[in-house]
Formats: sequence, C-alpha cells, structure tokens
Amino acid sequence: MSVQDSPLSLGTDSLSKLLFRYAMPAIIAQVAASLYNIVDSIFVGQGVGPLAITGLALTMPMMNLTAAFGAMVGAGSAALTSIRLGQGNKTAAENILGNVVLLNVVLGVVLMVFGLLYLDELLYFFGASEQSLPYAREYMRIILYGNVVTHMFHGLNCMLRVAGYPNKAMNITFISVILNAALDALFILVLKWGIAGSAWATVISQLVSLVVQIKIFSHPDTFLRFRSGIFRFRWDIIKSIIGVGMAPFMIQSCACVVVILVNTQLRHYGGDLSIGAYGIANRVAFLFTMVVMGLTQGMQPIVGYNYGARKYDRVLKTLWMTVGWAVAITTFGFLVCEIFPHQVVRLFVSEDGSGDATRLIEASKRGLRLLVMMLPIVGFNIVAGNFFQHIGKPKRAILLSVSRQLLFIVPLLLTLPPRIGVDGVWYSIPIADFASTILAALLLLQQIRKFTLDPSSERSI
Repeated sequence: MSVQDSPLSLGTDSLSKLLFRYAMPAIIAQVAASLYNIVDSIFVGQGVGPLAITGLALTMPMMNLTAAFGAMVGAGSAALTSIRLGQGNKTAAENILGNVVLLNVVLGVVLMVFGLLYLDELLYFFGASEQSLPYAREYMRIILYGNVVTHMFHGLNCMLRVAGYPNKAMNITFISVILNAALDALFILVLKWGIAGSAWATVISQLVSLVVQIKIFSHPDTFLRFRSGIFRFRWDIIKSIIGVGMAPFMIQSCACVVVILVNTQLRHYGGDLSIGAYGIANRVAFLFTMVVMGLTQGMQPIVGYNYGARKYDRVLKTLWMTVGWAVAITTFGFLVCEIFPHQVVRLFVSEDGSGDATRLIEASKRGLRLLVMMLPIVGFNIVAGNFFQHIGKPKRAILLSVSRQLLFIVPLLLTLPPRIGVDGVWYSIPIADFASTILAALLLLQQIRKFTLDPSSERSI
C-alpha cells in the first residue's frame, strides 16, 4: 500500500480530496445499505400486499434494537482505530480489530436467543395486531437466525473503511445489495415465498459479503489484518469501544423506543395501515439521512486521525465542508418528498383499486410530507452528533441523541395525538428535529471555541 492510499495520508493530503475519497464510497455504501429496507419494502408491497408492509414496519423496533449493539461496536471501534492510527499505534488498531470480531459474535448470539424466545411478546409490544403479527413474526424469525452474520458484516465494513479501504467497503456493500435485490425477486416473485423470501434474501446476501470481508482481512498485504494474538478479549479495549460507541447505541436504542411509541399511537389513532404508511415514509426519509451518514463516515477517519495528531485546523475545516454538503443533501430530499409524494409512494404500493391500497397511498403521501418538514436542518444535526463521537466525546453525542428522541419526540407523541389525532404523530418528529438542532448548534459552537481559544485543553482518548 502506498502512503497516499494508507491512513497516513489523512494528516497531509488536501482535505477536499480526502473528504471526496473517503466520503463518496461511504455515501454510496450507505445508500446501498438503505436500499436493503427500501427494496425489501417494494418487493413485499408489490408482491405480497399492503398488510405485509405493515408487518415489515412492525419489525423496525427490533431491527433498531439489534442495530444499536452493532452500531456501538462498529462506530466505537472505527473511531478508536482512527485515533490510534493518528497516534501511530498500528498494533493497538489491530487489537481493536480482533475485539470487534469477538464482540460481534457474542452480542449476535445473545440477541438472537433473546429475540427468538420472546418474539411474539415483543412484536405485540411494538404495536402488532392479530392481522399483522404473522407477517412480522415470519420475517423477524429468519432475520434473527442470521443476527451474527449481520453484526459481523456491518462491524467489519466499518473497520475496512478506516483501515484505508473505503472503496472495498463500498464494493462489498454493493455486492450485498445487488444480491439481495436479485434474491428478493427470485424468492418473492418467482418462488412465492412471501415475506419470508425477503428475510432469506437479506441474510444470504450478507453472508456472501461477510465471506469476502474475512478474505480481505486475512490477506497479508492488508494494512490492518487478522493476526494471531489479536483474538483475545482485552477489557481496556472493550471498555473504550463501548464508551465511544455508546452515542450511536443510544441513538438506535432511543429510536427503538420512539418507533414503538409511534406505532402504538398510529395504530390507536389511524389503524394498521397508518403503521404501514409510517414504514414507507420513514424508509424514504431514511434514504436521505443515510446519504448524510455516509458523508459523516467519510469525515470520521479524517477527523479522528487529525484530532489524534492534534491538527485542529484540519479538523474544523473538514467539519464545515461536511456540514455544507449535508445541508445540501437533506434540502434536496425535502424538495423531492414535498413535490413528488405520489410518485415516491407508488414505488411501494400498487394501485390495484382495493380500499386498503388506496388508503395506504393517501396516508403515506400525507405522512411523508409532514415527516420531512425539517429535513433541511437534519443534515447539520447528524453531522454535529457524529462529530463529537469521532473526536472521542461520547457524552455530548449521547446528549444530542437522547434530547431529540426522549426529551423532545416522546413528550410530543404523548401530548399532540390526543389533541389533533393522527397528524399529531407526524408533526412530533419535525418539531423535535428543530429543537434538537438548536441544541446541537450551541454545543458545536462551544467545542469550536475550545479548539480556537484553548487547544491545549484537548486530550485524545
């Protein structure tokens, strides 16, 4: 590997070129990853029916919960690895890689067993009805069987990106998404496996990609690779991974709580199809926020390395470039959803003349336009929260995530729907986005002042 292609270039190369080099593959990978849910929803909606869309939406809280643990390990280890490489400690970075594998195996097995034992009870708690439960149960049981594969796949992709191989991380995600779409078509449309076909397509495609990742990390020319001695639990590393990764864990966990409450309120004030409408609207909005997440993932190795090397001017320049692009992306998403809601929703639901399909389309169109009202400023909010995580300040990142999800959204979900009905559920989310963005701006400005006025007070983890 040349110096330009290694993590060492993060401290010297042009920041705009670095951001493009790392962010573009990460953005493409994140968009491709978000297409998992979108493609699944399209095939399920077109090939199974409107109620199956609701069943798929009901699995979101459990998916968020399992993803929370994966995000804790993946994001925490990626941030630590970037900082260690910035400090010139490659051995510590490889020990982190070994512990990523061990943690993902343990967490994957534990969550699989727990989820399978209490699956029906959890789905009822998440808002399932007698009509939607069979769809949700059939899908989630298969996903849980592949939980270890999912955790390993996402965790190793994070490590591959910060090890200096963003293009390989992107290509692996592409392989997984393309294979997933092909298997969706085969299992759902040809073999008529129903919603189970979507689940099997997801697990199999991730398994194939995991095999490719293992092969890359086992190659002797890989900058960070599997070596004998790194596969031992090192409690100091685990503690640091969990500490830094607690912010994304809290984000995903709080998202789980919010989705449960959203589903419950939607079912009470709008019925099962309102839950399906939220599933569609949320997946569309999620596509644009995932683009921003890819952007922040591209920012992460640049910020982490230069923070570890105490090059704070490069840290701040990278931050502002990322903010500018993030706001532009989410503003574009806002315009698409507000101007073309019918065309977007029709991707998921076939206008077959049935009452359920018509009601689902109308509910999804209105919900989508309300959900994205504050999307333009969400880009800034996402970058700010991830920035604190990338420089090893998880407390502030956790504060931002908890404030949006629990301090703002939950009270709004409890107070608005009883007053204005189902629209109260939809309005809760953009109002919370606005309030949490104000808080993010205040915390970020405070951190920037520290970089500018008192840089000696900064201590790398």
